[in-house]
Amino acid sequence: MSTARTDSERVELANTALYEAMERGDTAAMERLWLKDPGTDVSCVHPGWPVLRGRSEVLRSYALIMASTDYIQFFLTDVEVSVAGDTALVTCTENILSGGPAETEGELGPLVGQLVVATNVFRRSGDEWKVWSHHGSPVLAGREDEEDDDSAEPTA
Repeated sequence: MSTARTDSERVELANTALYEAMERGDTAAMERLWLKDPGTDVSCVHPGWPVLRGRSEVLRSYALIMASTDYIQFFLTDVEVSVAGDTALVTCTENILSGGPAETEGELGPLVGQLVVATNVFRRSGDEWKVWSHHGSPVLAGREDEEDDDSAEPTA
């Protein structure tokens, strides 16, 4: 029985590592996860932000977010991985729980939940998969099938 991971599994692990680095506020891990190829610029769109281009600008944005967020946790759902040669696409829903600044020293601030749909593009770099692009968009409306379920409820 082989224990070698498929490309899809390795991409999914790299995708998970991206979110785990955010949760830990680990800028060094974040730097290792992003593609470092002189001929290829990375890009990132955080929800509500303009497009960020270039490795230093993207990594600076993550450092800023991590420094200003006391607590963040991602629960990824609807994860789909597609690999084509040396490029991979991951789509997922980020179910985010984050905490703002605490009013009292040593306490966690109020928790806020948010849904973001994300597309993460990875490129193979040697034997590793590196983030090439991230795009996150807030979910502002429910899905059509959820709305249909509400309308199917009996009325009195």
